[in-house]
Order: sequence, then structure tokens, then C-alpha cells
Amino acid sequence: MTGNKVLIADDEIHIIHVVAIKLRNNGYEVIAANNGAEAYDLACREQPDIVVTDYQMPFVTGIELIEKLRANEQTKNMPVILLTARSFAISEELQQSLGVEECLSKPFSPKELLKSIQDILHERLVALKG
Repeated sequence: MTGNKVLIADDEIHIIHVVAIKLRNNGYEVIAANNGAEAYDLACREQPDIVVTDYQMPFVTGIELIEKLRANEQTKNMPVILLTARSFAISEELQQSLGVEECLSKPFSPKELLKSIQDILHERLVALKG
């Protein structure tokens, strides 16, 4: 059991469902949001260890969510993985300026996402002990 909390934000419920199963089976606590506004509220309230967000969502997009997270003292250092449709790839500059740890294109494998989450959280832990 990792005990790590992951926030998944995606307006496609089947993606949340598949990812949540994979993560829970590997010891993660999962909280989910159907849009960026709900995700921001959950991130502030629940303080997840990492956020996985879709790019295209209603109300607040993934990019807007990341901007709001970075502007808030409580959430500014949360690692974020951005999920994008192939046609919505973001530039390396934007990825760096937003502090996005990784971008994964849909369709992605839940196993690939799990490995990314594990790697990012492990790197954070090593850096903290560092």
C-alpha cells in the first residue's frame, strides 16, 4: 500500500473508472472530479499527492486548472500529469511554464499512467530526503 492520494479529473467517466481501478489495485487512494472546477475544489480540500487531469473539460479546462493550482500557495507544488487528445498536444514551453510533470496522449494505457505516477512520486520522495 502506498497511501498516496491521486486526484483524477476527466469528463469521460469511463476513463476515471478504468484509471481508478488500476490505481486502487496498486494501493492508491483515488478521488475523482468530472470537471476542472470540481477538481480545483477537491485539490484544495483533499491535498492529493498528485493530480491527473484531462486537457479538455467543461467549466475549467485542464490548463486553467493547472494555472489555478499554481496560483494557490496550498497547491502550487502539486505534481500534475496532463492527459491530452493527440490533436491537443501542448508545447514544451507551455508544459514547462505550467510545471506539468508529464503529458500523456489519449489513448494511453493505465499501466503507463501508473508507472508515470510511481516515478514522479518516487522522484519527489527522493528529492525531499535529498
